[in-house]
Amino acid sequence: MIRADRSRCCGAGMCVLIDPNIFTQDQGGLVVIDQAEAHTADPALLQHAVGCCPGQALRIDDPVSKTCSATQRE
Repeated sequence: MIRADRSRCCGAGMCVLIDPNIFTQDQGGLVVIDQAEAHTADPALLQHAVGCCPGQALRIDDPVSKTCSATQRE
């Protein structure tokens, strides 16, 4: 799942340029993510958006690795 820390978003819109079906901006210019679209997106495209974000506001959470980490701790 891709997430946005809107407090870090600078409104540059790079993510919107990468895929306007996944990323839009609200009236204040901050990123809004369509999770349904992101769920079916190419993971490489999402990673590209994360890498291009000048405010480092985007991140990808990997639920698989979190599950494995929780299992390893038990």
